[in-house]
Amino acid sequence: MTNTAPSAYRPLRSTGRILMGPGPSMVHPRVYEALSRRLDGHLDPEFLQIMNETQDMLREVMGTRNRLTISVSGTGSAGREAALVNLIEPDYEALVCVKGVFGARMCDIVERLQGRLHRIERPWGEVFTPDEVADALERHPGVRVVAIVNAETSTGAHQPVMEIGRLCREKDKLLVVDAVTSLGGTEVLADEWSIDVCYSGTQKCLSCPPGLAPITFNERALERIRLRKRKVSSWYLDMGMIESYWTDGKRAYHHTAPISMNYALHQALAVVLEEGLEARYERHRRCSRALVAGLEALGFRLFAQEGYRLPMLNAVWIPEGIDDARTRKLLLERHNIEIGGGLGPLAGKVWRIGLMGESAKRENVTGFLSALESLLYLAGARKEIGASLEAAARAYGEAS
Repeated sequence: MTNTAPSAYRPLRSTGRILMGPGPSMVHPRVYEALSRRLDGHLDPEFLQIMNETQDMLREVMGTRNRLTISVSGTGSAGREAALVNLIEPDYEALVCVKGVFGARMCDIVERLQGRLHRIERPWGEVFTPDEVADALERHPGVRVVAIVNAETSTGAHQPVMEIGRLCREKDKLLVVDAVTSLGGTEVLADEWSIDVCYSGTQKCLSCPPGLAPITFNERALERIRLRKRKVSSWYLDMGMIESYWTDGKRAYHHTAPISMNYALHQALAVVLEEGLEARYERHRRCSRALVAGLEALGFRLFAQEGYRLPMLNAVWIPEGIDDARTRKLLLERHNIEIGGGLGPLAGKVWRIGLMGESAKRENVTGFLSALESLLYLAGARKEIGASLEAAARAYGEAS
């Protein structure tokens, strides 16, 4: 038979992209090296030791002492699914706080599980107050699970969680928090914020390729799982079985772990902790301040609610007269820089510019601003060059 797919045999080449979109982010060389490490078996003593060390590092980064703190096989979406599929049964009431795409996805999962969904909403780019959540719980006293996104990737809004966590603990509700974009780039304190289940993804501020979802369940959440009346609807994500592989001394086999990705996450977490969490958070803040200063000098306005903006995901309105798709295409083709467009109702209206983990570097900020300003100049939208870099340099000076 004639081969009809010769392209399958061509060698892969590196594009050298500078990843400044909503994820994935740039990857540290040590993480790439870990991915190429020769495989051990998923029950090999050496691999089990790597799992133990990964758990310890995840606990530090996630701000928890929870026994069940692991990486789920799958992307951040698998973390979302694992959190909800283990807690929700048919007719089990859940309150989901929606202010963007990823809160809406939580709602979809609750409905698929035949849970009783109660949905509250804020305009995209805004955040919820504890009073709004308290009012919803007063209206729906049967709610047992509250779910909210800490860092809404579709809008760049940074949702405070601590007071909502305290409220949920006082009212004996389980709190599920999406920290996919925040973990490793800004503070996440699962225990101090009274979070019962917190999940994330590897491809954002941890600067690891997509493929694992860090997640932590406290004992309140595990007790809920033990008291279920029905089996967890997903065999693959059933924490009752996965728990035995990660925490039981017998290391009961469940499914074959993605071994190379666990090597990669192990090294990514080591890089995070060697830098130091507060130093890492400050690096993200400093880069964001400089980026924002440069964009504002070019006439861009930030999208998310003032005072509640993410440093690692900067959403900006696209000024009138600038072609969204064409400009992003030229950034990619001429300057090798990737940024993200808007989702849902924000498509064509905002850009999402990521400064996550290894992508949060001064040279990336200045390189992007220089490229963008040159494109605007060539398109006739600017009459001079240099304003953005001057503003960014001043912001860096103030930050230092």
